[in-house]
Order: sequence, then C-alpha cells, then structure tokens
Amino acid sequence: MSVLSLSLQRFLDEPYALTDEQKAFYQQNRFIKLKQVLNAEALEYFSAVITEKVQELNRESRAMEERGTYGKAFLQLMNLWREDERIRAFVFSRRLAGIAAGLMQCEGVRMYHDQALYKEPGGGFTPWHADQYYWPLETDKTVTAWMPLQATPLEMGPLEFSAGSHEIVEGRELAIGDESEAMIARRLRVTDFPHVVEAFDAGEISFHSGWVFHRAGPNTTDQMRKVMTIIYMDRDMILKQPENENQVNDWNTWCPGAKVGEIIDTPLNPVLFG
Repeated sequence: MSVLSLSLQRFLDEPYALTDEQKAFYQQNRFIKLKQVLNAEALEYFSAVITEKVQELNRESRAMEERGTYGKAFLQLMNLWREDERIRAFVFSRRLAGIAAGLMQCEGVRMYHDQALYKEPGGGFTPWHADQYYWPLETDKTVTAWMPLQATPLEMGPLEFSAGSHEIVEGRELAIGDESEAMIARRLRVTDFPHVVEAFDAGEISFHSGWVFHRAGPNTTDQMRKVMTIIYMDRDMILKQPENENQVNDWNTWCPGAKVGEIIDTPLNPVLFG
C-alpha cells in the first residue's frame, strides 16, 4: 500500500503542460520560474514531511556567528529520497521530471541527487556561483528544480538569477564562497545579463541549468526558508574525467561505480522520466 493519498499520487504523476514560449525562454536564459507547479495539498504535506526529516538529520549546532559564509547560507541535507518513502515519491515525481525533460529538450532524465536547502531565520546570503563546477558531467544538459515549500518573499532570500549567464566562462572554476561572490559579482556588473530577483508564490518553483550563475539573499525574517531541490541530468549523461577535487568527491558520492566515458547508470541515478 502506498504511503501517499490517492490524490497526491495522481498529482505527482500529472503532467505540467509547458508552452513553446516557456521552453524558448529557458533555452535563452537557462532559468525559468513556473507558477502552480505544486498544489496546496502537496505543499502542506511535503513541507511537513521534509522538514521533519531535516530536523532529524541536521547536525549543525553552532551559533550563526560561529559559522563561515557557506555555513550561514543554509542547512544542507542530501539524498533524502533514500531516507523516507514519502520523500522518495516526491523526488521521483513524473510531473517534476517531465518539466525537466521538456525544458532541456531531451528524451529522458535521470537523477543526479536531491538536497534540502533550509535557510534559518537570520541566515546569511548564498554567494554567486554555478553548480556545475562541482559536477563531473560531460555536457550542460543538467537542470535543478528549486522548490520553496512556502511562499517566499524577498526578505526570506529567494533564488536570484543572472539570466543568460551560462555563456560566461570566467568564474566557472570557483567553489561557492566569498571569492565566488566577489569575482562573479564584478564580472556580472560589466555585462548586460539581466539580474532577476523576485518573490516566489506558494507552489511556484524555478528550474536553472548547471552553468547559469545564481545566488540568494539573507533570510531576515523569523521564519525558516524551506526549500527542496532535485538535480536532473540527461538520461544519457556521460561521466567525464573529473577536473577538480570537488568533482572527484561528487563522483564518489552521487554516482559511485560509474565509469569515465560511459553513461552514468547506477542505483543512485535512476531514470525518472523517459
């Protein structure tokens, strides 16, 4: 018997219809925000379930002032799909994976990994960065679903994007931190890539590619900013020779057993659509 209600099961499998305009917007800007992807039932249920698991697994006990920039940015818990059947059903949603495949214009997608990113009350900013610096993946056919589990006003630190900045090569070699924030901010100031920072409505989520630069502001409210993310890759993604230590770590953590030059087809990287 499923752990979810029948209505939730049906919703997670229900396609979300992308328009040609939305697909074109994503291809040009390499990010998009989509409204009403999650309904009220899904938000209420999975916010409670994921938050419960984050609280159970979180090991960060230091005061905010004792942490560095990265530690102040968020609580980060990964591959929650392996910890809870209910979260697994959410992460394996064909509704969400179908959007990823449609935006990337590929026949199917498999999972790289998931992660919860909870920005505590008083939590700091998330520096400018590009995710794919960390990933030993052959192509840029990657996309992250960034899913707030509540309405997210500007004061709570929603995700910000530099639209079209996947074209910038400078800064790709930087891990997330103070250096990436300073250098990438300088680089973006001398370009004409639009800086997009907007609140998220309840049920609205964003998708961004691995090389588009993004950041988030601090959480100046007294409420937790609860976000779940899923990182998708092309179903036929090839593992490349890692180019830095972080990519070696990601290989060993998220796709152990995969071989350089071959499709990443491991038990941790199931096909979710297609």
